[in-house]
Amino acid sequence: MSELERTRRIDSEFFQKENLHITNTLNLCKIEKLTNLVDISDGNHMEISSKFQETGIPYFRGQDIHSFFIEMANAICIDEKTYNLPYMKRSHLKNNDVLLSIVGTIGKVAIFSGDSEATCNCKLAILRKKNINPEFLSIFLKSKYGNNQIVKYTRGAVQMGFILEDMQQVKVPIFSDVFVDAIKKCVITSKNKIKLSEDSYTSAQTLLLSELGLADYTPSSESVAVKSFAASFGVSGRLDAEYYQPKYEAVERKISKFKHDTLGKLVSMKKSIEPGSEYYGNTGVPFIRVSNLSKFEISEPDIKLPFDTVQNISGLFPKRDTILLTKDGSVGIAYKVIEDMDCVTSGAILHLNINNQTEILPDYLTLVLNSIVVQFQAERDAGGSIIQHWKPSEIEQVIIPVLDMDIQKQITEKIQQSFALRKKSAELLDCAKQAVEMAIEQGEDVASMWLEERKQNRIYLKS
Repeated sequence: MSELERTRRIDSEFFQKENLHITNTLNLCKIEKLTNLVDISDGNHMEISSKFQETGIPYFRGQDIHSFFIEMANAICIDEKTYNLPYMKRSHLKNNDVLLSIVGTIGKVAIFSGDSEATCNCKLAILRKKNINPEFLSIFLKSKYGNNQIVKYTRGAVQMGFILEDMQQVKVPIFSDVFVDAIKKCVITSKNKIKLSEDSYTSAQTLLLSELGLADYTPSSESVAVKSFAASFGVSGRLDAEYYQPKYEAVERKISKFKHDTLGKLVSMKKSIEPGSEYYGNTGVPFIRVSNLSKFEISEPDIKLPFDTVQNISGLFPKRDTILLTKDGSVGIAYKVIEDMDCVTSGAILHLNINNQTEILPDYLTLVLNSIVVQFQAERDAGGSIIQHWKPSEIEQVIIPVLDMDIQKQITEKIQQSFALRKKSAELLDCAKQAVEMAIEQGEDVASMWLEERKQNRIYLKS
């Protein structure tokens, strides 16, 4: 009994061999309780969804932690008055706070850097440094030795959670300042690569919008449009006033001046499957949902499907240069598949394959889909009171500007450079994680030598 954890758990899951191995390996190192190294709290518990807005002070939620450098996530915002409410002050973020998801999807880690104002909700724990380097801590928590402890102490029936009181049981290895500094440099260099990646992507966006005359476009605030019945319902079948906002027409007029075509003529569209939650499990084929998709990446899914969910399930796997486009929930997110993937996407994600790549390039089309050009069309078309739905028949009619191939190639080069830098950034974080695991298992001298070899062989780039 004296060897049981805080709440006296005796369930077999807690004592899996892997869990015991992790504990025994950590006990061979110099270790410290997590609560002795950081101050711990969580984010806002109060309901403030009515205060959400597109711009303002970032309010990070569980779904934003897919980005390790969380300030770069496309987060929802709140106004300054809401941010400064007394009950919000406890959740205000500071430079180098480490964030850990503790409800729902548990164990995801991010770091917040910068002096800008930001806050978060209660699905994220805030770990504020006392006696530890935050970059090292964030990498350790991402490693198998950190993540295993978090998962092990997770509890709950319907909704699982990692409660703050259990964090005193998490063990953290203590290494020399030299080794910790090497891990910190990996993280900082990784962030620099992300910044360069964003610069390259922004350059591609700017080039596209400049060519279309939309670089300095400001949406009209005019809320009245006068249309005859024949020019409105007779064409679109829609009578809702929101559909005819002048800002949508203004963008469509601009892109119609250029060579253009409908999306349905440029690509073939294929739906995936929606098998139902009864098929969800922990083993099998990774199942990608809208929440796993962004214009930059596909995050690791928590759900997997049996291989026999449907006949010939491999026929549903996304292929290289397929563009994944969301049509339900967060509509209009486009991501181009870089290489063949062994996964299945949900029915809320369409697979687009270009009919003729001599006319339009995949990276160019993906950028257009994620730009104001198509986002306004998606915003105009999508219906649904609770969950937005963009009909495939509407998606087929989306107008796509087809610029000269020279411009498309310039845009493609910038996009590919951006994604190459993102890949390099991810490799640096993976190097850091492997080095921490190696230090725990074989000693920090071995891990330091391995990291140095990676540098010398330019397996990751120096900053």
